[in-house]
Amino acid sequence: MLTKFESKSARVKGLAFHPVRPWVCASLHNGVIQLWDYRVGTVIDRFEEHDGPVRGVDFHLTEPLLVSGGDDYKIKVWDYKLRRCLFTLLGHLDYIRTVQFHPNTTQFPWILSASDDQTLRLWDFAKRTCLSVLTGHNHYVMCAAFHPTDDLIVSASLDQTVRVWDATGLRKKQLGEGAGGVHPHDLMAASGGGLQMPGSDSRQRQQQGLNVQAELFGTNDVVVKYVLEGHDRGVNWACFHPTLPLLASAADDRQVKLWRMSETKAWEVDTLRGHANNVSSCLFHPKHELVVSNSEDRSIRVWDVNKRVGVQTFRREGDRFWILAAHKTQNLLAAGHDSGMIVFKLERERPAACFGPSPGIMYYVRGRELFLHDASRGSGVDVPVTSLRRMGTQAQTDGIGSAPRFLSYNHHNPTEGNILVTSDVDGGSYELVTFSLSNTSGSVTDGKRGTCLGPGVFLGRNRFAILDRQRQIVIKNMQNETTKRVPPPIPTVDGLLDGGASGRVLLRADDRAILFEVQSRRVLGELSAPKIKSVVWSPDGSKVAILCKYGVVIADRQLEQLCSISDNVRIKSGCWDVSPTGGTASQLFIYTTLHHVKYCLPTGDTGTIRTLDQPIYAMRAVQDQLFGLDREARPRSLRMDATEARFKWALAQKKYGKVMHMVQNSRLCGRAIVAYLQSKGFPEVALHFVKDPKTRFRLALACGNIEAAMESAFALESQQQQQAESSGNPAAAAVANRDVWGELGSEALRQGNHQVVEMSYQRTKDFDRLSFLYLITGDSEKLKKMLKISNLRQDIMGRYHNALLLGDAKERTLVLEESGNLPLAYLCATMHGLTDDAERIKITMETNKVPVDGLLEKLSKEPRQAGCLLQPPTPIVRSENWPTLDVPKATLEDLSSADKGDDDDDGAGLAPRASAVPDLGAAVDEWGAMDDVVPPGAAVVEKDTGVGTGAAAAAAADFDFDDNDDLGDWGDDADDLGDLVGDDAPTEKVPVDEMAVMQNMGDDIGDFTMPVAGRPPAACWAANSSHSADHLAAGLASSALQLLHRQIAASDFSILKPNMLNCYLACTTSMPGLPGSPSLSIPLQRNDAAGPPGNESLPRPPLQLSHLVTTLRNGYRFFQGGKFNDSKASFLQVLLDVPLVVCANRAEANEVKEMVAISREYITAIRIKASMAEAANDPVRSTELSAYFTHCQLQPVHLLLALRAAMGTAFKHKNYITAAGFARRLLELPDVASEKNAELRTKATKVLQKSEQMARNEHADLKYDETKTFVLDCQAIAPLYDKDPKVVCSYCNSAYGNVDGMTNKLCYTCTFCAVGIQTIGLVTG
Repeated sequence: MLTKFESKSARVKGLAFHPVRPWVCASLHNGVIQLWDYRVGTVIDRFEEHDGPVRGVDFHLTEPLLVSGGDDYKIKVWDYKLRRCLFTLLGHLDYIRTVQFHPNTTQFPWILSASDDQTLRLWDFAKRTCLSVLTGHNHYVMCAAFHPTDDLIVSASLDQTVRVWDATGLRKKQLGEGAGGVHPHDLMAASGGGLQMPGSDSRQRQQQGLNVQAELFGTNDVVVKYVLEGHDRGVNWACFHPTLPLLASAADDRQVKLWRMSETKAWEVDTLRGHANNVSSCLFHPKHELVVSNSEDRSIRVWDVNKRVGVQTFRREGDRFWILAAHKTQNLLAAGHDSGMIVFKLERERPAACFGPSPGIMYYVRGRELFLHDASRGSGVDVPVTSLRRMGTQAQTDGIGSAPRFLSYNHHNPTEGNILVTSDVDGGSYELVTFSLSNTSGSVTDGKRGTCLGPGVFLGRNRFAILDRQRQIVIKNMQNETTKRVPPPIPTVDGLLDGGASGRVLLRADDRAILFEVQSRRVLGELSAPKIKSVVWSPDGSKVAILCKYGVVIADRQLEQLCSISDNVRIKSGCWDVSPTGGTASQLFIYTTLHHVKYCLPTGDTGTIRTLDQPIYAMRAVQDQLFGLDREARPRSLRMDATEARFKWALAQKKYGKVMHMVQNSRLCGRAIVAYLQSKGFPEVALHFVKDPKTRFRLALACGNIEAAMESAFALESQQQQQAESSGNPAAAAVANRDVWGELGSEALRQGNHQVVEMSYQRTKDFDRLSFLYLITGDSEKLKKMLKISNLRQDIMGRYHNALLLGDAKERTLVLEESGNLPLAYLCATMHGLTDDAERIKITMETNKVPVDGLLEKLSKEPRQAGCLLQPPTPIVRSENWPTLDVPKATLEDLSSADKGDDDDDGAGLAPRASAVPDLGAAVDEWGAMDDVVPPGAAVVEKDTGVGTGAAAAAAADFDFDDNDDLGDWGDDADDLGDLVGDDAPTEKVPVDEMAVMQNMGDDIGDFTMPVAGRPPAACWAANSSHSADHLAAGLASSALQLLHRQIAASDFSILKPNMLNCYLACTTSMPGLPGSPSLSIPLQRNDAAGPPGNESLPRPPLQLSHLVTTLRNGYRFFQGGKFNDSKASFLQVLLDVPLVVCANRAEANEVKEMVAISREYITAIRIKASMAEAANDPVRSTELSAYFTHCQLQPVHLLLALRAAMGTAFKHKNYITAAGFARRLLELPDVASEKNAELRTKATKVLQKSEQMARNEHADLKYDETKTFVLDCQAIAPLYDKDPKVVCSYCNSAYGNVDGMTNKLCYTCTFCAVGIQTIGLVTG
């Protein structure tokens, strides 16, 4: 028995499988009907309207209907989509035992019910009426069922009989009514037997009388055909064979009887004895000649119909079985017992198969025959090879797991075919089949057999290995003779799998896979994988896919894991792609589940290729064809589209030409592929095939493409205007447009493209921000326009603000006067010396009886320090755009450059697409008219004629710096630099005639002069660089130490000594000279790739960025594993290496500085962890430290661990407010949503709920406030808020609150730099 699903509930009395979906319905003794999805093991729905036990239940074949009958005498029809009862059929007078829909529900909408009132009833559920009452039993009717194809009904009763009823008359009657088109209430008259048309009262009264007669005495439409007597006690169940004229019955006499029917009679065939208590139910297996029965003796028994003997028994301790059900199309059975139900199979349905010597050859077993399938010959040819003999009595019955489980072909033998067939029957056995490759079916050698555990594997041309029952590896030759016994490396090995090479075997043991070499008895590799089922090696042998029950693990040849994926449903099979083209051979792994074909790449990327109606066991994938076997062991070929997988692999391999070719020529679409490209950092690729303006807008913002974002924004604007016109809701369109242009303006502002920002503000009519933009860009002319526009809009505040930004005191005075603020206008005019305006306003105030006296006294008489008129600032850079933020251009951003090939220059596609970018100047002019904000009759503002020709052109414009420009005060400090320029200052080169000296040499040898000696490279290194590593390489240790002290305040150089010596020794290499001469010292230079650098020489440093990355990863790994001392040493080593690393460019410099910050945070976190152990007995301090631990900038996976520990500590010490904060932060982490953290997510949710209920901290004196921003004091390990005094380390930036005590002291984090000294900072190149 293979258990697929098991539930726990009250006693199950009725069961039914859904005909299509993976559902099973269970009716319980407590009155509840449960709808289960047995594939995932969850309850889909519950129906609870019955009073008392529900004993019968059934699914409709095509409609979403469910019928149930219970002890409340009611039959209920449910719609499980609407999740409610549609109607109730009343008529039975006692408990209802079973209910069933007619198998042909489209033609006969009937329901059959059996009851303890000794009757069977047929119902028309479409008309909700009773068609017939079947009487004849004189005790409870325990069961009733339709024949699958014939007009027969079988019933079983406690009167010890089984009755077979003939419903032909009722069928003909119903078909006759359907042909005449008469309503079913106007049925046939009893006397005449002819069809009566409706229309008279007499006929209706006659029909009502017939209905009453049928209700009381039944009708002769259904008659008894056979009465089967033979049981000694009451019969509990009876059923038809699906195809043969056979019946099976189960009774309280502990027997199962088989009956045969003919046209005229029925008789008992045999009695199946073996149950020890009442037999509750029985049924015929839908696919095999088997009878399955269950009993109150707590057992399920399987009987061979042909041999009429029991072949299997499954027992369950403590639970009696009551009901059995079989799926109509699948090999699934269900049994209900006292504490729930179980869904199971009698055998595995995976056919045994393997590959042959060539890719198109496949061997498989169907029934008891071994077949060869050649896929290369047209549509495929199946050739029988041999019949396989089965050993033991159980192996002679099909359908109970007697078929072979595994096939293994000997790929090491090219001269003949060897197949090892293994089975699980009788504890496990194998058979070796040998045949000629040229004449497969005519030269089969009689198989050699033996016992084994699990599959066997071939180790070489003439030997194979099996696992015997003592769990020893036994090596045998082709004559089935044992040549060697090898003990496995661990004693719990339970199976051998293919090792991928000669002499290797893969051992399966305790959720582990062990790669073992038999000859040397060495373990070559080990991998953890739960519930391993099989392994599939790639054609080139470089990779192996380990198929588990719910996942796939891909590893390399040495069993080093490359990736691991998990699935929600069971993995059925898998194969590697062997396509000769496409670049995915031995890289793309195709696997199948119950209803899907999926793929997996070594990078960990997965996806779904297609759905399946029936499971397919994949054997081979070539191009867009998947070859495999179905559950009937029939070869199948499926079409599939693996373009998405090939696209992801090409992207991972950086084959950008192929990527762009697939983008242009393949149907790549959908949100999933767009989200994938965004997650991988290629949003610009999605721009090439996404047409939706909204999605394009999001992608353009993600990759910083302002031009594409503007194009999409205009498209969205026109689209929303059309929608507003059709829906009559312009307000919603205006809000959506405002959001779009607002986001575009924010991104343009981030990049410094203020022309696009200006247009965005104009589109959204954000006048305040627009005025401020003109202020900071120094555009006074447009600021004056804004003043005029606010005047036309009659916006008093906007007018005043613009006047204030312009420094126009007269305009401000006028605004205050016009708005009625005469006192403020008078003060403003007086303060700014506007005498005429002040006098005029004073007269107006006196006329309006507004007191003037005393206003001037409110002004301070003392002269203001640095008082001046507010004027617009002068911008630092006067240009069309600010210095734009460098948006890195991705390799795939330009389509045309990628089409040329993978090696094209990245800058080939930098030309702006002018057609996609609207004219910003035209947009400004269009907005400048302000038709929708200027009142009618107002003056029109003149157009701006400034330069504005598009964002792309503005971004491409260069600044023109003239050498003769007046630099003002900038030149003063630079003039005092003195001799710093030195010999390196560029001087004008004078042309030298190198041959002139030859003209004056003559014959006098004395005129010869020695060439001037050059400078050695080491002498140039210190002069050409200010990096300490270069000075150390030149041997100038003193100057290197001075540089480190000046740049990062390094004070303790003892721990830097190993790195310093490394810098000195690694910059030169030694080459042997001539015999008798010393070795030559060769300097290693980092700038000699293009040729000898001469005086520009620089040494090659020993420490590279890759060394830092390796050390950082070690620190991460130690931290993850809880080895905090090793982790601290790794991060400290990063801090010690960084000062001596020379960076090649700014990007590397930024990475190095980021590594310093990362190392600082992790070292601080490890110090906090150590303090937490010391303060374990102090609840206040331990809670504080755990809280500080969560504020270190850690990786998300490490932050999850920190938050989990902090939440537990705070909750344990009853600080519920603090615990709630940690729980919220934990639940907000993305990693918590994964399936592996489901338990942690549940725990955090419970902690949050409990903390919100308690809502108090046991310790109110905690020095922790999660609402305030702080940094950690690395000495006291306490928070430092923004206003607290602090000093920092000049190198690692660690903060300290003890200003006096820590100044000029060594930092606790980096351990070699002084604190509180202001320096220039780290020099990286």
